Amino acid sequence: MWRNPSHPDRPLHAIVQPPGPELFTAVRDALSGDGPAVLPLPPGHSEGTLAALRPTHVNGVPQHGGEGVPADVAVVIATSGSTGAPKGVMLSAAALRASAAASLRRLEAAEGERWLCCLPVSHVSGLQVLVRALMSGSEPIIHPAFDPHEVLGSGAAHVSLVPTQLHRLVELKADLSVFRTILLGGAAPRPLLVEQARELGARIVTTYGMSETAGGCVYDGRPLYDVDLKIGDDGLIRIAGPVLFSGYRFDEGPGPFDGGWFVTSDLGELAGGRLRVLGRADDVINTGGEKVVAGAVTAVLCTHPGVADAAVIGTPDPEWGERVTAVVVPADPDTPPTLEQLRAYCRDRLPPHAAPHGLRLVAGLPLLPNGKTDLVRLKAGT
Repeated sequence: MWRNPSHPDRPLHAIVQPPGPELFTAVRDALSGDGPAVLPLPPGHSEGTLAALRPTHVNGVPQHGGEGVPADVAVVIATSGSTGAPKGVMLSAAALRASAAASLRRLEAAEGERWLCCLPVSHVSGLQVLVRALMSGSEPIIHPAFDPHEVLGSGAAHVSLVPTQLHRLVELKADLSVFRTILLGGAAPRPLLVEQARELGARIVTTYGMSETAGGCVYDGRPLYDVDLKIGDDGLIRIAGPVLFSGYRFDEGPGPFDGGWFVTSDLGELAGGRLRVLGRADDVINTGGEKVVAGAVTAVLCTHPGVADAAVIGTPDPEWGERVTAVVVPADPDTPPTLEQLRAYCRDRLPPHAAPHGLRLVAGLPLLPNGKTDLVRLKAGT
């Protein structure tokens, strides 16, 4: 629930360093109240975020012009800033603990079972691995970077991954039953990836959430304990519960809230209590007066046997306004699918206007640090 963030009375320490024991200690002390609030940032990519979010300290050094945070804020997570200046999502210790406790409860994770952190702690998915470890009374296993062989040999019971990381494990055809749970989030996985991982013994749990919900709050389509979901008349997913953030740093307005509900930017539908995410509202393509949800087309394309990965974007068109364009990673670069093949495949599964009118073949999709496709770079053609 949003709170007025205009009373900054707790120091905010930016920690610019790779994940490790020192960062884990800082997060632990921030949650307990024994230390300042923390803003974890990756080395080498922090200058713009530091300028926008103005912490009181950077790696322990006081900063001129820095401002603190409200007393209940324990962690600030910087958004990717892919559509503008990064925002600071303020999370209370209560929200982070509620999320971690609900996750452990759903997974039936036992006390003392170890968690592997191989995601950036500057993103909420990596941060929550540390919080779950704290809540389960164990020391996290922390890898400063992702190495598939080291991940497989970590000895951890539970791990959080993004689809790109899981793909690299599947490529090794490794025994994935070494983990009790693989939480998979950050981006929608292609359907065959989850199937392939399960054939290798993986217990995959797909997650949906964001920084504003203290991480994943919907597992395999069903909300975690004490989390409520609904779809508004505008088609946007709304979320309520104790996992919600306290507000955006330096934003004194009510934020994206409708009463006690956080209004996401994602379109969805609920059937039998299970959530299906259709795509982002700002990724809707208006072509010839018809609206196409890019995520829905992407999901269909990713089931085509000739497609290893895909994204869908709107490209300017003088006649149609925008043209539905598929950006495809071929399963076999020597025999890539043609535009007509993909159009026919989509027309059998989607309304005719949703079939792509353009095709761009690429060796790989550009990714943001959190594992999501970098749509800004795709639309810019880079």
